Amino acid sequence: MRTLHAAPVVRYTLGEGAVLHDGAVLVDGGRVAAIGPLDELRAAHPQARVRQWPGTLGPALVHDGPVPDAPTPRERIHALLRLGATAVLAEHVADPGLRAAAERNEVAVHDAPPGPPALAEAGRADLAVFGADGACLATVLAGRLVHRRR
Repeated sequence: MRTLHAAPVVRYTLGEGAVLHDGAVLVDGGRVAAIGPLDELRAAHPQARVRQWPGTLGPALVHDGPVPDAPTPRERIHALLRLGATAVLAEHVADPGLRAAAERNEVAVHDAPPGPPALAEAGRADLAVFGADGACLATVLAGRLVHRRR
């Protein structure tokens, strides 16, 4: 099933750069199928489920520090997802249990810092929504909603 993730502001990259107002990202399976104005994507894909998010939608983060503490490796990885991160540097998941939890959850593990995260058609659908206060409101990992702030 296709899902349109829509927000008042969509960022193609993190930080400065082009933004799309009243935009959306069409996710098909685990990939980005299209990025554009919500009205146009909704008209082109009327069967798509629409998730309307407040705040700014953009690429998910690459976590470049120690993984937050939690009682279990699974909970530690989930703590990353709550931050809006869907990738981590290998040096921070060196513990076998933590590495296995990352892999089970499809969190990308990079040996070196990748380039800046960006939304791209046909790219993996790793998205995050941030509120005005900077808090992560939602995280989408490979097309699956894995965190939603209540």
